[in-house]
Amino acid sequence: MRIFGITGWKNSGKTGLMERLITHFTAKGLRVSTLKHTHHGVDLERPGTDTHRHRGAGAQEVVLTSSARVTILHELRDTAEPALDDLIARLTPCDLVLIEGFKSAPHPKIEAHRAATGAALLAPKNDTIRAVASDTPLPDIDLPVFDLDDTAAIAAFIEVATGMARKSSAKLANDCFALPPGVHWTPVDEALETLQSRLTPITGTETIPLAQARGRILATDHMAVRANPPGANAAVDGYGFAYAGLPTGDTIQMPLVDGRAAAGAPFAGTVPMGHAIRILTGALLPDGVDTVVMQEDVQIDGQTVSFPSGVKPGANARATGEDVAAGKLALPAGHKMRAPDVALLSALGLPDAQVHTKLRVGVLSTGDELTEPGTTLDVGRTYDANRPMLLSLAENWGYTPVDLGHVADDRHKLRSAFDDAATKADVILTSGGASAGDEDHVSALLEQTGSLHHWRIAIKPGRPLALAQWNGTPVFGLPGNPVAALITTLIFARPAFSKLAGGPWLTPQAFDLPAAFTKSKKRGRREYLRARVNDEGQVEAFKSEGSGRISGLSWATGLVELPDEALDITPGTPVRFLPYTGFGLT
Repeated sequence: MRIFGITGWKNSGKTGLMERLITHFTAKGLRVSTLKHTHHGVDLERPGTDTHRHRGAGAQEVVLTSSARVTILHELRDTAEPALDDLIARLTPCDLVLIEGFKSAPHPKIEAHRAATGAALLAPKNDTIRAVASDTPLPDIDLPVFDLDDTAAIAAFIEVATGMARKSSAKLANDCFALPPGVHWTPVDEALETLQSRLTPITGTETIPLAQARGRILATDHMAVRANPPGANAAVDGYGFAYAGLPTGDTIQMPLVDGRAAAGAPFAGTVPMGHAIRILTGALLPDGVDTVVMQEDVQIDGQTVSFPSGVKPGANARATGEDVAAGKLALPAGHKMRAPDVALLSALGLPDAQVHTKLRVGVLSTGDELTEPGTTLDVGRTYDANRPMLLSLAENWGYTPVDLGHVADDRHKLRSAFDDAATKADVILTSGGASAGDEDHVSALLEQTGSLHHWRIAIKPGRPLALAQWNGTPVFGLPGNPVAALITTLIFARPAFSKLAGGPWLTPQAFDLPAAFTKSKKRGRREYLRARVNDEGQVEAFKSEGSGRISGLSWATGLVELPDEALDITPGTPVRFLPYTGFGLT
């Protein structure tokens, strides 16, 4: 459930704001529940009613029911007031929980403020307050400030903060791919830094069941609804007691109380000082217990347990929230969900995840020479290897692949294909036809948009890279050679796609390993060799550096990255190996 709070001093307008927000959200069809902290000592029921008399007679819990509603009254008496996460856990699942008060609780909140009350703001003292709703301008506060009566704007802020809003796709600036004037050759690191600094997420957001969130990118910070563990419990099977009640001596002897504590079946009473109780792994620590001794270390004689001295206070006991405290950050926005992350958020009480919509990666092949694999034996035609490879990469990375097909070298058809692609995909990959030659029709069309930038990157293989936008959709024009297309996609498109999809900038995994080959490299370009690790832990390079040798891509299990500087490599020289798995290739 999404949780957001309204707080403020007395007469600040928070209850009125709560009422308007409830009306606003329920009018949109959302199920809204509320929690309000009232003043100390205020009775929640009118004296003289039947239920009031029941409670006065000693009932711990009274349920009042009718055809309209159900009310549960629970007497705290000598027990502590429940924590906010315990109260939330009692609610029926809904779309949004609005909380009034609880200013010290760790959930995000807006502070309501009226200048006429003379009360100082809580905001500077409370880092859980995300914005202020005020009836007076507040120029000196470093938080968003809304008009207290602007319910729609405040509701929109809450929708974004909780991940309810499906934001429309953002658009990149038309000149985001522009390089500084006079730049002709761009080093790899400079090209990567340019992309990293210019790109921003372009996907919307949606809420999905947590069980379906593996591989998705979180759109908001996800906070713990309740603590893990939710209550202090035993880490082992054994016997629990209060450390302060231990008798002295080399051997400790303690009488056992009747009953036991088990996971899901807590002990309802209190363990007296100087006594012990049988307790099983995962069981909540009963009142009067803070330490557990393992059953392997004890002896039982009738109703007495004995064990050697030296037990440390708090031994074998897990504290409430020692893993994650309620209200604390569980996973940040931009995190890509894995199966262990699904387990974590499940344990913390989150049934749903607010995620970015999947990036739609469109792949378009161009060129008169291309044909579908197996359709002809004409040696003058080239089987299209790039499109299936790039579509497979997009799916492998968790994006939605969009097959935009193959278009011949016809500018009218290409224009129609780009128009169609911009409606189906969030980013477009093309291969071939994107350099600066007269017959490069993709390049000529993209030039008309005014956003085309040719990047002559100091890289081998894969020097030309065209970057542009078509109707606001970013276009990556890759080299036509499959070897160069794969390498430029791994090095440039993969981290760029992650940023566009709402995730972090990705850096490939790398290891320094001894070479099992010889090479003399010239200065000036970053080079990538198809390579794999042999049984001796050395890196072998593919027998040919020719970019037409596609078999080397399949033979390899990664790439060797050689620096821009000149380098002589002999067997045993340390080289930088980038495994395919580090690029997410599985």
